[in-house]
Amino acid sequence: MDALVLGSFTGGLSLFIPGRSSWRSKDLKPVHFPGSFSSSSIRVQLPTCNSYNIIENSHTKRFRQHVVKHHARGVLETSTAFPKSNTKFLVKANSGHSLESEPGAYPNTPGNSVKNALDAFYRFSRPHTVIGTALSIISVSLLAVEKLSDISSPFYTGVFEAVVAALMMNIYIVGLNQLSDIEIDKVNKPYLPLASGEYSTLTGIMIVTSFSIMSFWLGWIVGSWPLFWALFISFVLGTAYSINLPLLRWKRFALVAAMCILAVRAVIVQLAFYLHIQTHVFSRPAVFSKPLIFATAFMSFFSVVIALFKDIPDIEGDKIFGIKSYTVRLGQERVFWTCISLLEMAYSVSILVGATSSYTWSKVITVLGHSILAAILWIRAKSVDLKSKAAITSCYMFVWKLFYAEYLLIPLIR
Repeated sequence: MDALVLGSFTGGLSLFIPGRSSWRSKDLKPVHFPGSFSSSSIRVQLPTCNSYNIIENSHTKRFRQHVVKHHARGVLETSTAFPKSNTKFLVKANSGHSLESEPGAYPNTPGNSVKNALDAFYRFSRPHTVIGTALSIISVSLLAVEKLSDISSPFYTGVFEAVVAALMMNIYIVGLNQLSDIEIDKVNKPYLPLASGEYSTLTGIMIVTSFSIMSFWLGWIVGSWPLFWALFISFVLGTAYSINLPLLRWKRFALVAAMCILAVRAVIVQLAFYLHIQTHVFSRPAVFSKPLIFATAFMSFFSVVIALFKDIPDIEGDKIFGIKSYTVRLGQERVFWTCISLLEMAYSVSILVGATSSYTWSKVITVLGHSILAAILWIRAKSVDLKSKAAITSCYMFVWKLFYAEYLLIPLIR
């Protein structure tokens, strides 16, 4: 068989046929083959003399097939050898979500399979809502403490029962929302397990069903009616907010969606969990104190902000799937600055409330603390690029951090 000897790519490709030691330059002509080896086409020098036309055609055809075959095989191998890494890159590049870890971040080994499973569940549970729920319950529970002796084993047990039951219900609510929004999340939040395909729909259903049952079971055996009703109302509103059934899926309507979030975050959490500690744990009559009223009012503002702000980075998917959020109706910039203005108003009222305290330590801490938070929020808001989804998402997560910080200050209001 005739041998093909290929020269270096930098100097071009040359074809030599046994029995012919050299060619004259005037007998040579360029031939181009498709490929992607360099920015220019591959050039091969072939003889033009008639006596070698048959040899020329044979070798030209064979070499062309060889180049195309290897080029195609290389592209195929590149695209199929690392499908998961390519997916990870695309998900990470588009998510713009700094607090969520990368899907499939660990190699597929027995030990790392557990890490991958925990990582997926971590993202599925929406950790920023879990932290917010836990902090809010602990903070509101402290409002029922009147003297140091109140902080005892029954208090710790009561808080623990409330936190665990509420977190289970929280996972049900956020999980159901993801089950109802799989196609939307493929656009808005592709890093979530259901949207990325890490969880099947059946897996998601099993998780949310299990956690809702466990939440109600714990609330029932504890025997606290404020706790049980908090779980039940959260279940009803969370289901109506997300599930795609006639007369439901209230998230489609901006005002109704905001009211659902406000009812749970601002009213149910503050009143029900306070009453759980006050009446069930301490066996005292229900008394609506100044700190409790302040917490409910302030968190009403904050819940409205969270309800509005969460839709700002999701405008693309909401438009595609017909979710008529305020961001879709009014635009990102207008809703963004509305949220910032509402929070600054809330901080201004908080400063005034703190200044009326009869306790010097409470006055100093609450006035100074709310002033610092208001200043930090304004500086951060001025630096946000509203054309960047990643920047808006980062600012949204910062608002959740302010939410956490407020629950550290609420017990100090006196």
